[in-house]
Amino acid sequence: MSYAPLAERMRPKSLEGYVGQSHVVGPKGALQPALDQKRLPSLLFWGPPGVGKTTLAQLLAEQVNMPFTAMSAISSGVKDVRDEIQRAEKERMFHPKGRVLFIDEIHRFSKSQQDALLAAVEKGIITLIGATTENPSFEVNAALLSRCQLFVLQTLEEDSLIKLGLKALKDDQFLQSTNVKSVDLSAVYTFSGGDARRFLNTLESLCLVAKTEKVTSLDAAFIGHHAPKLAPRYDRAGDQHYDIASAMIKSIRGSDPQATVYWLARMIAGGESPTFIARRLLIAAAEDIGLANPQALGVATACFQAVERLGMPEGRIPLSECAIYLACSPKSNKSYLAINAALKTVEDTGDLPVPLHLRNAPTKTMKDLGYGKAYQYPHDFPGNFVDQDYMPEAIKSMTFYTPGENPTEARLADWLSARWSKES
Repeated sequence: MSYAPLAERMRPKSLEGYVGQSHVVGPKGALQPALDQKRLPSLLFWGPPGVGKTTLAQLLAEQVNMPFTAMSAISSGVKDVRDEIQRAEKERMFHPKGRVLFIDEIHRFSKSQQDALLAAVEKGIITLIGATTENPSFEVNAALLSRCQLFVLQTLEEDSLIKLGLKALKDDQFLQSTNVKSVDLSAVYTFSGGDARRFLNTLESLCLVAKTEKVTSLDAAFIGHHAPKLAPRYDRAGDQHYDIASAMIKSIRGSDPQATVYWLARMIAGGESPTFIARRLLIAAAEDIGLANPQALGVATACFQAVERLGMPEGRIPLSECAIYLACSPKSNKSYLAINAALKTVEDTGDLPVPLHLRNAPTKTMKDLGYGKAYQYPHDFPGNFVDQDYMPEAIKSMTFYTPGENPTEARLADWLSARWSKES
């Protein structure tokens, strides 16, 4: 009986036993035409841990009858890469299709290490299969990326993992020796995060406990009590840092407080900096709510200050209060659009002169030159308003701010239209 973890014992021996990623290797998968011809292009697999990147690379090499070498970018360097390339060159007589070189965590290779692969991949000396959990657009050299086909591998669905679990319970000698007769595999799935390795190893751990306690049926209550708790998957320096923050902001923008507080919780549970979260809320208050509810910016500012003073875990409370308030607030991006339009006009028109009547005139010379002449002081007029030009002559008809369709800005629209004959 093997003492390797269950996930290793259950590693499939052929593509027929591989579960998931049907968009890559299913009957209508993107690689099927190449596999039918016993050919394999260089590939990059991008996806979270436990979705079968290493296993798939091994099975693909076997499917096209090519020798296979695996290495990890964590423990390997340029010398290791060059040794494998030389080995593949020497074998060309016996393996004309070359050797498959699988590099796990390829994003950890430096630019020079990645460059060492280029010529060999270009000439077909090696077929590269790189695996990464990070966005290859940022972490893999453009030259190497252009020489590989990129496939995004997805977290495994519940049906796929239940299929794996049933096979393990049926075929694995150790699981059979535990005398476990039934398992609520859906409950096990909730502790897996779509990670096949974690799913199978959790199943093995539960069966070991069941054997000790002489339990033969593993229901949801038993699993919930004994399963290792799922640690939040969150990389503060990687894509998830930005993806989850983006999801929270888009939920605020979409006025969904339930999703907003969920994504907020994901960031907090993942150890995200509370000041980073508070800054994102400040931006949302200004960009997405704006003049529809000017108080939102004040609430977000107070939240930022509260978080700085409280720290965590107490800081989660004002963060939640602010995030929910913003999600439930009316929305307007009109002030955001206005400053962007104004900046574009500045970029296009350059340094237009300030009209003379708006210029400051602290000296007699400036006054003699007409600085400030004919300026009308609004407070001297009824309603503290007088119709005069404030824009440079060349763009005086331009409109940057148009009130949004919400009660607050509707009042602003009425106020502006009562004072200006042109559109505001």
